[in-house]
Amino acid sequence: DPEPEVAGKGYRRLYKSRYDSISTYIYQGVSSEDGQMNNRILNMYNDIPVPIDEDKYRQLREAGIDPLLSQHIAHIFVRDPLVIFDGAVEEVDDDTQTEHFESIQSTNWQSVRWKPPPPRTGPNDPHIGWRTEFRSMEIQLTDFENAAFTTFITLITRVILTFDLNLYIPLSRVDANMQRAHGRNAAVNGKFFFRRHMAPLEKGDDGFNEQYTSMFSTVNGKKSSLPTVFSGDDLSAFNLTSTDSDVSSWEGVSEKRRVAPNASGGTEENSYEEMTMSEIMTGKGDYFPGLIPLVYAYLDHIQCDSVTMDRMTEYLGFIEKRATGQLQTPATWVRNFIRNHEEYKFDSIVTDSIAYDLMIACKEIGEGKRGASELLGDVVIKPILASDAYEKKLDSTRVVSNDHIRSLLQRYAARKTKFDEASAVEFHI
Repeated sequence: DPEPEVAGKGYRRLYKSRYDSISTYIYQGVSSEDGQMNNRILNMYNDIPVPIDEDKYRQLREAGIDPLLSQHIAHIFVRDPLVIFDGAVEEVDDDTQTEHFESIQSTNWQSVRWKPPPPRTGPNDPHIGWRTEFRSMEIQLTDFENAAFTTFITLITRVILTFDLNLYIPLSRVDANMQRAHGRNAAVNGKFFFRRHMAPLEKGDDGFNEQYTSMFSTVNGKKSSLPTVFSGDDLSAFNLTSTDSDVSSWEGVSEKRRVAPNASGGTEENSYEEMTMSEIMTGKGDYFPGLIPLVYAYLDHIQCDSVTMDRMTEYLGFIEKRATGQLQTPATWVRNFIRNHEEYKFDSIVTDSIAYDLMIACKEIGEGKRGASELLGDVVIKPILASDAYEKKLDSTRVVSNDHIRSLLQRYAARKTKFDEASAVEFHI
């Protein structure tokens, strides 16, 4: 029989566990008051079932919350809280405290978590703003690895904001990527769905229908065309004369970027394809520059100081070697450790002794007492001190000129070429 006090009245099909990837994008997009796209998150992206608590959804919509955010919150409330603390049930004032909401929110361990600011109980309380947690990263064995990946994710967020890029793909493909990532040696041998064009395509003319090219295709001094996109797939229905009060000049910005920095709905512009991790990180063809080159372009854009740049170069070089297979992932290292252990009989049984030796080895690597060149290359693990931190504002002010972004990437490409040439000379000597 239904249980009215339980979420979903005690029965409801939930397609995912509490520990899983997200089920919906929540960004609603810019408002139509600007003459721009009313919703830059197209329905094609939210393409998987999202069970919701209908009563909560209705209550949120009646309170003026937008549909996507209402759906997200109502989706969280399809589950019951796992933890309830004594003295924090009826005693909690929901008008000034958020414990009841957090008891649900904090027991949904998804790959990304949207976090509202906690209430301030006094004027001297620290200000904590809106936050987004990127939660899919696996912890590494050393502080260096953790710092490298944490820094990389932070820089990628600034790259997306500053260069106004779009990395959306349908959530069904995100789920497929999560499944593929569990395969053996997936980081090197696997392929993952990724968006082909992170910036709106630039308009040309082939004489019959409109032709579009990637703004990144001219970085190396050449420009190639992409498949013809018919006018019904572009933004011709939108107001191309709108302006942004925060932007001083639109010179060098394509019409498509002015009107819809994230997505137009065009078939090619919103396309995705399978890429290796190496291609995602370092680039593919002349239309996808790669995440690492974009990070270098951003660091160049904010005029990163030389000391910090040296550290970032070390981090990014390490991540690139992991992506290209030059260095092992922790999963591969653990697998090889067990397979090479004298007690392992290749019967899938990890004995207490093997597990103990593995934990000791992990501890020693983390403390810098044991070398692991197959994991870290030539990186020497040293204590990371607060005094080593250097302040450089991670500016997120939007870059509106396509030419400026291209010039940053061209400078990186030139520097990369000189580095490769120097490496080749050193090798031959």
